[in-house]
Amino acid sequence: MKAKTSVTLSEDLLYRLDRMIGPRGNRSAIMEEALSDYLTERERRQRDARDRRILERDAAKLAREADDVSGYQGFE
Repeated sequence: MKAKTSVTLSEDLLYRLDRMIGPRGNRSAIMEEALSDYLTERERRQRDARDRRILERDAAKLAREADDVSGYQGFE
């Protein structure tokens, strides 16, 4: 389902968009694709940051576990 919305853009950005897509281009499709790509990337960065915080918080515990496992495998 699609919802109609209104977006205000600078004249320069709108000019660049129109120049790229041409007279028959679909502004909505281009903007939807761009926003989807932007949000996907932003969500990925947020997940990565969360994962880094978890790893930093648990680094000492993870290092001890890795040492323990390598001891079982005979890598000491």
